[in-house]
Amino acid sequence: MTRLFDSRLDAGLRLAKVLGAYRGHNPLVLAIPRGAVDETGWTYVARDAVLAGANPAYIAREKARQLELLRRRRAQYTPARSPVDPGGRITIVVDDGIATGASMIAALHSVRARKPAKLVCAVPVAAPESLEKVRAHADEVVCLEAPDEFRAVGQFYRDFSQVEDEEVVALLARHGKQQVATA
Repeated sequence: MTRLFDSRLDAGLRLAKVLGAYRGHNPLVLAIPRGAVDETGWTYVARDAVLAGANPAYIAREKARQLELLRRRRAQYTPARSPVDPGGRITIVVDDGIATGASMIAALHSVRARKPAKLVCAVPVAAPESLEKVRAHADEVVCLEAPDEFRAVGQFYRDFSQVEDEEVVALLARHGKQQVATA
């Protein structure tokens, strides 16, 4: 029986327990924002998107739109800080789930190019066939649930409301203050 997650927080806490072996190793944990384009412009287009009619012109327009969104979010989320370099570090890329795998593959590709010591994909839930596609792009994959009855990530959450940019900014600000207080 597949477990249902109360929320992204609940899923994240469960995932953190499984990733406990990395505690004390100073891992870099990166979360994926919505979209499937990395900051260099590299894209992974899922086969399903092509079959659904995503032609090259549409992909180019969407890529430009997503790159602009990434630029705005980078400025909004971490205005006083440049991106943290994953080079030589254990890097864990997390998301709330994997449906097609496109976003995770794009993220892993982006991080891999910066030569982390170890690259880990960590998700609470994933479509089994997409999870297999992702495995080729990570050194380790941690997934709590990969149910055969997978149709969408949201079906495994009681609360799957959208995470707004303002909430992300507030969480990052609070986390940054906690780091300063404990440093």
